[in-house]
Amino acid sequence: MDNEPDTTTGARGVAAPDDFAAVIDARGAVTMWSAGAGRLLGYEREEVVGRQAAGLLAARLPFAMRRHLAAREPWTSDVVLRNRHGDRVTVQIRGTPLVDMYGATHWIVTPAAVTYASGPTDAEVAALWDLTLAQLPLPVAVYDSEARFVTCNQVMSRAMGLTPEEMRGRTLWEIYPTPPMDEIDRLQHHVVRTGEMIFRENQPFRASGEVRDHAWSLFLSPLKDQAGAVSGMSALVIDITEQYWARRRLAVLNDASERIGSTLDVTRTAEELAEVAVTGFADFASVDLLESVVQGREPRTVPPGTPVVCRRTAKRSVLRGCPESVVPTGDTDVYPPGSPPAQALTTGRASHYSAGDPLLRAWSTASPDRAESMRRFKIHSVMMVPLSARGVTLGVMQLLRHRTADPFVQDDLTLAEEIAARAAVSIDNARRYTREHRTALTLQRSLLPERLPGTDAVDLAYRYLPAGAGDEIGGDWFDVIALSGGRVALVVGDVVGHGVHASATMGRLRTAVRTLADADFAPDELLTRLDDLVIRLDREEGPDTRGQPEEASGEVGATCLYAVYDPVTGRCDLARAGHPPPVLVTSDGTVHVLDLPAGPPLGLGGLPFEAARVDVGEGSLLALYTDGLIEASDRDIDVGLDLLCEALRRQPADLEETCAEVLRKVLPDPPADDIVLLLARTSTLSADQVHTWQLPMDPAAVAGARKVAAEQLDTWGLGELEFATELIVSELVTNAIRYGNSPVELRLIRAGALICEVSDGSSTAPHLRQARIFDEGGRGLLLVAQVAERWGSRQNDVGKTIWTEQPLPEERMHERDSRPGVSG
Repeated sequence: MDNEPDTTTGARGVAAPDDFAAVIDARGAVTMWSAGAGRLLGYEREEVVGRQAAGLLAARLPFAMRRHLAAREPWTSDVVLRNRHGDRVTVQIRGTPLVDMYGATHWIVTPAAVTYASGPTDAEVAALWDLTLAQLPLPVAVYDSEARFVTCNQVMSRAMGLTPEEMRGRTLWEIYPTPPMDEIDRLQHHVVRTGEMIFRENQPFRASGEVRDHAWSLFLSPLKDQAGAVSGMSALVIDITEQYWARRRLAVLNDASERIGSTLDVTRTAEELAEVAVTGFADFASVDLLESVVQGREPRTVPPGTPVVCRRTAKRSVLRGCPESVVPTGDTDVYPPGSPPAQALTTGRASHYSAGDPLLRAWSTASPDRAESMRRFKIHSVMMVPLSARGVTLGVMQLLRHRTADPFVQDDLTLAEEIAARAAVSIDNARRYTREHRTALTLQRSLLPERLPGTDAVDLAYRYLPAGAGDEIGGDWFDVIALSGGRVALVVGDVVGHGVHASATMGRLRTAVRTLADADFAPDELLTRLDDLVIRLDREEGPDTRGQPEEASGEVGATCLYAVYDPVTGRCDLARAGHPPPVLVTSDGTVHVLDLPAGPPLGLGGLPFEAARVDVGEGSLLALYTDGLIEASDRDIDVGLDLLCEALRRQPADLEETCAEVLRKVLPDPPADDIVLLLARTSTLSADQVHTWQLPMDPAAVAGARKVAAEQLDTWGLGELEFATELIVSELVTNAIRYGNSPVELRLIRAGALICEVSDGSSTAPHLRQARIFDEGGRGLLLVAQVAERWGSRQNDVGKTIWTEQPLPEERMHERDSRPGVSG
């Protein structure tokens, strides 16, 4: 007889060795241990005698056996034991009670005796038995016309854990009152009542005499006499456990295909993998990914012989709270070289281990927490499955069994590898998407202003919200540009498309707008030049149209709103190119959607842009935004615009709070596009901060201009700037009178800097050049550029304006800010 235990899934318990014997006293302690028992389980007599027999069990005793033990009756049953290596051994043994002189019951445990099916007890039973397949090596039972047990074969007796005599005359529910026996009992009564045969397949359950769950196919057939009357019923049971698990594995694969990879998120994909594994065939599952994968970087091959650092990304368990886990989600764990998870990561091959495996034991005992978890939850089977995609290992999945009695086998390993392979591709796709998302978002944010400039003209606040991740990132942008004369330009735009290309186009347009703004183009002229740039970009980056008429492809396009606010006049010049109109809230709380000429989107060409001038006044609020704020799939644009006006009508005093209030009331959920909101509360310069003088077209006026400028600097307490300012005024006024046309005007502005402006009626702008040695002129603007921090020229309604800026003395800045008449 082969004495080695059969531990394969689905195998029935083997008979114990002929010399197997043990005696268990009334307290449950082993008092005698034979050599055959030692060979079966690997324990020497000294290791077992005096020890509780329950410590040798690897699974709960069958129900029927527990009932016999309680009644102190002999029993024969399959019992699952654990050998000294931690492996499970299922054996067929028999227990015989022995009562001592004190009335205590001892049990003599010996190999199971071979018995045969019960024969008929009377003529009626014999007649019914002849109608069944008595020699069939499958569980067969016979019931009478009232669905009460008559007899059965040996296989059925062993499955039920009872002899035919113990079951005779009882219904199935009376024999074993545990589901699904109630449903089978109902079907049996239906068969004997109607004479119809019934076939059913049952989910796995544990019969009273079994030590593991089985799935069964059940045939309930009526037994009829020669007259056709139902005399009884036969029950034929076929073990379909293997077929059930094969179908279950296929269902798990289908479930994995449907559930894993529903999003392009690394963590969520790992969670889906763990959920499928626990739902399908494991009691606990964890997914540990390399740190580079979690961060979206390209993973590298794990070299053998080196520790591996992984991050616990997901875990699931049949127990609430995953108490088996020794690594919290989000924490890292270091796998030493040669450990089971490290081997899976370095070799790319999956493997399964029993609790007694030396490699698994060494890894678990190296960590007290892991060793305690293995002992406490009786983890008896472990699988390590690498997550590999496109030739690179991304992480490892750990699968444990402790509530499921059967260990992992090769079929489970094959299933786990298939699921892991599918999940790994989804995880790698999510990783690549994460990398693209971060690249696009980083690019987009780097192209937006890091901070808003300080200006006396407006107080500012903004919100920028990207709608989604990766390719969904759009090309919305905004900018605030300080212009000459204390003016400020406000820009909001939206590039067609999404992703890195849209972000790059947005950066190029923003740079172009700043360049054109520095040249002081009027809003309509600036949009015209920006439109030419977009058309050129479209021709360069759009489809190849050589040999065809040059028309815009529409692949590169944008909308834009450009506004210039002048704090001296309190006016704002605006123009838009296909962009939503701005909203103006005056100081008295009146809300206006400014009716500006719409203008075509940038990139179409051929159509003019028109500018409008609006008086905004002190304390007004100007709101610029992109269409993502007011557009939504479930509402009209006009509804979104009304919500925006309502939110601005009740604006808090603080602009940051106003931004939050607008988003709370107007923001679509979820937003379908990127959102930019730019709020600007206007200020005007007081009369004391701006002084203007009209000058005659006479060279003698230069001296008077220097004088009035010096007097004004003394009044402002800026005597330190007097010399440089007189030089600037002298040169600019001289050039205006000599080369320009009337009227000539000098203006000094004291704001964030000292601004000097000289205007004349000529549109010809000067340029800085290096004067040669013998030149009599050409040095004036060079001197101006040396003493001024910034200078430039701009066109106005009647000619041009040459301007310079000088920084205010630092010690005067605080004094300026504390003056009650200064707006900022």
